[in-house]
Amino acid sequence: MNISAAISAELNIKIAQVDEVITLLKEGATIPFIARYRKERTGGLDEDYLRNIEDRVNYLTLLEERKETILKSIEEQGKLTDELKNKITECVKLQELEDLYLPYKPKRKTRGTMAKAKGLEPLALFILENNEFAGTLEDELAKYINPELGVNTIEEALQGAKDIIAEMISEDAEVRKSVRTYYSTSSLVKSEKTKEKRTTDLENEKLKEKERKDIYQIYADFQIDIKSLKPYQLLALNRGEKEKQLKVSLGVDEVEAYKVIKGTFWGTKGSVFMEILDDTIEDSFGRLISPSIEREARSILTEAADLHAIEIFAANLRQLLLQPPFANRIIMGIDPGFYSGSKVAVIDATGKYLDGSTIYPHPPQNKTEEAGKIVTAFIKKYNVEVISIGNGTASRETEFFIAELIKTNSLSCQYTIVSEAGASVYSASEVAKKEFPDLEASQRGNISIARRLLDPLAELVKIDPKSIGVGLYQHDVDQKMLSAKLDNVVESCVNYVGVDLNTASTSLLSHVSGLNKRTADNIVKHRETNGRFNNRQELLSVKGMGEKAFEQSAGFLKIRKGENPFDDTFIHPESYAATENLLAKYKIPKENIKESGGILQLMVNKTGTKKIAEEIGVGEPTLIDIIENIKKPGRDPREELQKPILRSDVLKMEDLQEGMRLKGTVRNVVDFGAFVDIGVKQDGLLHISHIANKFVKNPLDEINVGDIIDVRILGIDIQRGRISLSMKD
Repeated sequence: MNISAAISAELNIKIAQVDEVITLLKEGATIPFIARYRKERTGGLDEDYLRNIEDRVNYLTLLEERKETILKSIEEQGKLTDELKNKITECVKLQELEDLYLPYKPKRKTRGTMAKAKGLEPLALFILENNEFAGTLEDELAKYINPELGVNTIEEALQGAKDIIAEMISEDAEVRKSVRTYYSTSSLVKSEKTKEKRTTDLENEKLKEKERKDIYQIYADFQIDIKSLKPYQLLALNRGEKEKQLKVSLGVDEVEAYKVIKGTFWGTKGSVFMEILDDTIEDSFGRLISPSIEREARSILTEAADLHAIEIFAANLRQLLLQPPFANRIIMGIDPGFYSGSKVAVIDATGKYLDGSTIYPHPPQNKTEEAGKIVTAFIKKYNVEVISIGNGTASRETEFFIAELIKTNSLSCQYTIVSEAGASVYSASEVAKKEFPDLEASQRGNISIARRLLDPLAELVKIDPKSIGVGLYQHDVDQKMLSAKLDNVVESCVNYVGVDLNTASTSLLSHVSGLNKRTADNIVKHRETNGRFNNRQELLSVKGMGEKAFEQSAGFLKIRKGENPFDDTFIHPESYAATENLLAKYKIPKENIKESGGILQLMVNKTGTKKIAEEIGVGEPTLIDIIENIKKPGRDPREELQKPILRSDVLKMEDLQEGMRLKGTVRNVVDFGAFVDIGVKQDGLLHISHIANKFVKNPLDEINVGDIIDVRILGIDIQRGRISLSMKD
């Protein structure tokens, strides 16, 4: 198989583009580097295309290696025919390849292999292939009675032959393919409550048990066509089965399944022994084919559901990581709590920890007045502009407390609610201990909550993406696949935004193209020992920073107010000479690029980008990128996005009325809609059917995490803490 040609056909791109990407990956180039700096070679393929190519190369390479192993195994058995070899060679799916190999795969002892050991294979072939037989079957069966081999009666001989035929049917690649297709198009997914009784002596465990049963009540007597099954439903069923609350199965019309097998295995051929063969088909399906194909079908469904859930998680994570920073603000972070108090921290405009305390404004201590004095003192002492409140336990109570404090004391600051998912993970991590060795773990979480507002990306990269909490069933999906996808998202976001070389943490630097934790550590140590970097070339003096690592990383590492203004852009050092030639051509001083970007764009457009690119010795895409960076040096692409809503007052659920219109922040997007923070204790549910005045197949096509949207209240259930929202006119 020509892997490049196969991928080219799949993705509808040129073979030459695929070849270039494969070559670059083999040379050690990263996806972000290829996407930004090798557009001429790839024809401008974006990261999605590049990752698809990488994934398909890995899959098809594995497929080809497996083919070699299988061909060698069958050949060693002396059973490799030209027809079989061609089928194996032309296979494009691992599943179909394994189907072809199944009859030749070394097996444990089965009823079929035991029957063969008794010398009954010729009898099986006689029954299977005989269309014209004038004698009696009993006479034929009698020939195979052999007590020495364990065949004592004609009934035993017949049963042995049927066992062999049943396995032949179940191992036929075309039969398996047909039955697999039948299952995927015509089966019913069913679930019912398990009858298993679970007991516990602990009251809280009983409560948890009841809650789990309530969660799965909808699936207690559930049935749905496989084609209508939603990914989130399957993941819920899988979780219920794992927790032994549900029994899940696939049901098909067995009579139709027999017809599928018969039509595939025999076609239009008849047999004088068809009655026997009909019994054998039923046995083969019930005992061998159905359990195996059902497992496969469940596995395929789960893989698709996992992939879907992972894609949603990844899209949500990307939006969360790319939330615009509240740069250059003095921020107070509050990690709310009841019994253990609420932790308060103040950070400066660079994220440096200034001060902190623990307050007890809520039950059972109710030291509200004392807490108010502490917080007010911090706000006035450090000129706090924004308060970042975590959205966990006691979040809304803390919001009421802060809103009242702002109003009573006529404070000029505002507040917002941020997700605190993963803050506890960070506070107990080695990264946090290294940053704040003198603080307790409980005090580090509120610093993280404050920094998430100052620079969400820089702070959230310190946390395992799975702990950030913007997915659905993230603990139930394939964890290896999830980790790989989320790592790609983090890498993509970090390199999309770029990193300040003189302030970035090891956690942030380690996600930069071409760097790893070791080189990131060395950059920070070099900075601590030698002071700030003045230009990108100084990176080469960092221990472990070779030419390749420099090539892959330099363009993403920015230096504010350095010796060379190009160092505060995404212009790669390899293009500096071309950029200087471009500026010299139009007599623009390097120091004035920010003011001259617009004029440069007009002059280049007048001559034509193709001609100018040839003159300065770069490709047209690179020239376009150079001009864009000259126009906006130091640009942070996140600044163009909507910032979180800042509030100074608070709403209660009792204040809400049906029909009321509010602004809200999208907190999480799931298959069936989105959860939206409208400033009350409970996030509202925006169902997929109310996202737009049209049919919406995927909520992510219309809204993303962090979006500020206008919503109308459809319904309020104060007792159950539920709010229904709509974006429809």
